[in-house]
Amino acid sequence: MTNNIKIAEAQVPEAKEMRKVYTETMIELADRNENIVALDADLTSCIGMGPFIKKYPERMFNCGIQEANMMGVAAGLSAVGKIPYVHTFGPFATRRSFDQVFLSCSYTKSNVRIIGSDPGVTAMYNGGTHMPFEDLALMRVVPEMTVLDPSDSTMLKDLMIQMADLYGVFYVRVLRKSATQIYKEGSTFEIGKAVKIREGKDATIIANGVIMVPNAIKAAEILAEKGISVRVLDMFTLKPIDKKAIIEASKDTGAIVTAENHNVINGLASAVSEVIVESDYLVPMGKVGVMDRFGQVGSLNYLIKEYGLTAEDIVKEVEKTIKRK
Repeated sequence: MTNNIKIAEAQVPEAKEMRKVYTETMIELADRNENIVALDADLTSCIGMGPFIKKYPERMFNCGIQEANMMGVAAGLSAVGKIPYVHTFGPFATRRSFDQVFLSCSYTKSNVRIIGSDPGVTAMYNGGTHMPFEDLALMRVVPEMTVLDPSDSTMLKDLMIQMADLYGVFYVRVLRKSATQIYKEGSTFEIGKAVKIREGKDATIIANGVIMVPNAIKAAEILAEKGISVRVLDMFTLKPIDKKAIIEASKDTGAIVTAENHNVINGLASAVSEVIVESDYLVPMGKVGVMDRFGQVGSLNYLIKEYGLTAEDIVKEVEKTIKRK
């Protein structure tokens, strides 16, 4: 496909909440294709699906607080030709339902889109039980799974539309509240291909998601003021990862720093390092992310600072990594 990516001039809060864009896109998809159905685990109001239910009540299945069972229902709907979009909070879509995702959905080669909301620290006051620092790691290890962490609503909408015409099992992170705008409306993206947001020659920040991509851009701006030129890649597809972009970044800039709203174990840092160690360009690499910790209750600003996910944390890691070149 041909990408049409336009970077926003300024990173400001989006006018619409991400969940509203999710619901509006679900309605658009249902309008086009009678096989599109939605499933939820008693969180239809949390994700804002009221308008969808009003228009297509027979195509919304509230499975109750039975997330694992919901994955089996989704696989069954897929078996009769439906295209299910399945939503619940990130940890319940992955950690709680892992065996059913693995066997009922993926092993059977079903056609299911799993939507995990409130990724990482964005779970905020729901606390550690609802704070997924391991969801990408779990989904990444499932054979043939496509794992996506869109950085704003423009990207989310485009990926949802693309998934309607693709076959397989997908996991997608979604923020329920407003994200920071990264891309102009109408931009399109290629699954498996990173977006080069900013060019640079001294190091590369590889980031993903609604928290870390805007913080990576901010970090690059701070570093530019210090005379350090940094490339920024939005690695919104964790699997299949864009090996070419990683290797080119290693070759061109000589240092890599990953930035993720997730445990650094088996998330973006692990995926990128696997590519680097198998390449001909072994470069120093740093990582910013959750350092093998559980979640906790707190405001978003507090949690971003508590877990070392700020733009300033990225700046420090880039400076430290460059010294190892």
